[in-house]
Amino acid sequence: MKTLTQKTAPTFESVWALIQETDRQMKETDRMAKETFRLQQETLQMHKATDKKWENLSKQLGGMANSQGDFAEEYFFNSFESGKTNFFGEKFDAIKKKVTSIWQGIEDEYDIVLYNHATVAIIEVKYKARMENLPQVLKKAETFRILFPHYKDFKIYLGLASLSFDSNLEEECINKGIAIIKQVGDTVVINDTNLKVF
Repeated sequence: MKTLTQKTAPTFESVWALIQETDRQMKETDRMAKETFRLQQETLQMHKATDKKWENLSKQLGGMANSQGDFAEEYFFNSFESGKTNFFGEKFDAIKKKVTSIWQGIEDEYDIVLYNHATVAIIEVKYKARMENLPQVLKKAETFRILFPHYKDFKIYLGLASLSFDSNLEEECINKGIAIIKQVGDTVVINDTNLKVF
């Protein structure tokens, strides 16, 4: 025998209770949405503050890196200037630092440049020399001839000076004909084995 459940018609009280529960749920949803929005705003402010801190830290680290680079440039320049003027088997008459030029969209800076009547030696200086610096050093002779055409018939030597070298970089420079200039104790040592005219 089957039993049928009979549905009762909603009463005023049940409808009113349903309306009140729906209203309560909508208010709770609205409250949660406002709280979520407030938390998102706080998170956004925290991200902005963090970004600002990273930006400041990045500037400080960049400043430190520049200071280290400036120190290395000054150290090697002073060593060349006050030391012997004979390098790479040649006597140089003049030395300049931070030589820059721009012409027809080509721009370059040369950390240290040694001159005589027929030869130019371009020394790129790094605080810590890395393998990725090698193409930059090799390009210096090419840009120098373009930016300073009155030296186009001069012999150009390239050198990489650094207080520290990545492993294998010294050997790679020597293989390419670039002089290695480094600090060993209180002395500047130049390895110009296999030096090439560029």
